[in-house]
Amino acid sequence: MSGSSETPAEIRADRDQAVDSSPSVFDVSALKFNADGLIPAVVQDVDSLQVLMLGWMDAEAIRRSATTGRATYWSRSRQEYWRKGDTSGHIQEVVAMNYDCDADTILLTVAQTGAACHTGSRSCFDDRSIPVATPSRQANTAAAETSRAYETEAGEK
Repeated sequence: MSGSSETPAEIRADRDQAVDSSPSVFDVSALKFNADGLIPAVVQDVDSLQVLMLGWMDAEAIRRSATTGRATYWSRSRQEYWRKGDTSGHIQEVVAMNYDCDADTILLTVAQTGAACHTGSRSCFDDRSIPVATPSRQANTAAAETSRAYETEAGEK
């Protein structure tokens, strides 16, 4: 089965049953790396589509991830490669790799085992939200305040 009509589970099953799962050679020169030779990699769970983490990759990390099926990143703090899960057991099996329309961001779709975040959370984005006032919320708040003001004035008369 092929095409966008496949479910994540079918994609994983097809990949597991593939006779030759080695990827064709990808020319990383199509990608736009930053001045340090890195590109951000957004990591998404294949089943839930939840964003799990953000990592950094260079050309070698991309090659390793594509050829081994295990997510490999470049650690900016340690200045070394790290394959997700080698020490924690929380592996990321790479299901798909895509890049965006500007060729400056990678999207890794993975089958995550355990936590993706070094804090032990499933996602690095769990419980870390920034409140946002959307235009519709602002309009609703303004309408509610106007209604309360009118009711107060009406009740005083």
